[in-house]
Parts: sequence; structure tokens; C-alpha cells
Amino acid sequence: MPTLREVESELHALADPPRAKLLQGFFKTGKGEYGEGDRFLGLRVPQVRALVRRFRTLPFESVLTLLQSPWHEQRLLALLILVEQYRRGTDAERAAIYRAYLANTRYINNWDLVDASAVHIVGAHLDPRKLRPFERLARSKSVWERRIAVLATFHWIAKKEFGPALRVGEMLLGDSHDLIHKAVGWMLREVGKRDLAVEEEFLRAHLQTMPRTTLRYAIERMPPARRQAYLRGASLRPS
Repeated sequence: MPTLREVESELHALADPPRAKLLQGFFKTGKGEYGEGDRFLGLRVPQVRALVRRFRTLPFESVLTLLQSPWHEQRLLALLILVEQYRRGTDAERAAIYRAYLANTRYINNWDLVDASAVHIVGAHLDPRKLRPFERLARSKSVWERRIAVLATFHWIAKKEFGPALRVGEMLLGDSHDLIHKAVGWMLREVGKRDLAVEEEFLRAHLQTMPRTTLRYAIERMPPARRQAYLRGASLRPS
């Protein structure tokens, strides 16, 4: 069975300081930015995913220690291992992973970490008919917990269960953060790929109060004329 020391050694052996500097800029780690203070080793995502295959049997407590690392790639690896362990786990193991995930959201603190994990752990664990857990996350003061709420709905969008996405989307239309505007628009677009009528009903109901970024993401795949009508603020009738 792999050890935490082996995992950390492998990660640091792959470190690329020049790339790490670029990543610090890309993920907005400067003072006052959303990723303030985060540290990078400089690994590429395929390198991290390759390590998941090697270390997916890392003991659960060691994975949680890895998740609390100051290094971004170590946290990403921990989350991807948790996703794999959740997928393969018993009901009891899945419940423990879900609880641990929500107890450690302060370490799931950038958009890529949320996007790689929330769908497969939070979304997969929740019942789409019971919206309260989604709503609690959507009401959080943490932008990352709010983004977890949005991304978790994709698990159910893929199964054509749109209730969580529409509820969370509605709750977060007034959010102040651009990362939430983008995520809500993305999920609305995914709803529309499966049922355009459902998406457009939502857009018509909220067009006048929807952030421009959310709208642009939501209508990205629509025909040009229809996109332009929405951008002009026209509350379009069904096609």
C-alpha cells in the first residue's frame, strides 16, 4: 500500500518552477485575488492524473492529510483520489468521503479543485428530490462552497434531472462573484443541451436580472440570431 511520503516525493520530483510561476498568475494568487497565497509545484494535470492511478489505494487518512497541503497540486491529487475511492467505495465509505469533503472545503479553494471533484462526490451523493443540501451550499459565504453547489448539479443534469440546477441557479443569480456567474451560465447551457425548452423558460423568467456573464455562457451554443436577441434583452417566445 502506498504511503504519504511516497506520494509527496513523486509530486516534488515532477516540480517545474518556471511553470509554477505561470500557474500562480493563471490561478490569481496575488494579494486580494481569489487564489491569494496559493502555492504551485508546476505539474500539468495529466501528470497528476497519472499519479491517481498509482496511488488510488492511499489510506483515507493520508488522503485527507494530502488535501490539507499548502501545495495546490497535492490538494488536486487528493481530490482526484477521493473521487476514485468514492466511485469504488461501499455505501459507508462513500458517506465518509462525502462528509470529509464538506468538512474540508477550506482546502478546496480554487475553481479547478471544485470542478474536478464536486460533481463526482457531492453531486453523486445527493438526492435531486431533496434540495436543502444544495441550498445550504448555495447560501454559503464561501465562493468555493457556492461553486460546489453549482457544479454538483451537473451530476443530475447529465441524467436529465434539472431541479437542482434550476434551483441553485435561481438562488445565485444575484451573486457578486464572476466565478459563480460563469458556473451558473455553464450549467444552464448544459441543461439546454439536453432540453432547450427548459433552459429558455428559465432565461425568459430571469433575463432582466441575470448577470451578463451568466447569460453569455448560457446562450453560447444557440444560433447566432437567437443569441443576439437574448443579448438585446428580448424575452423570446419558445422556438
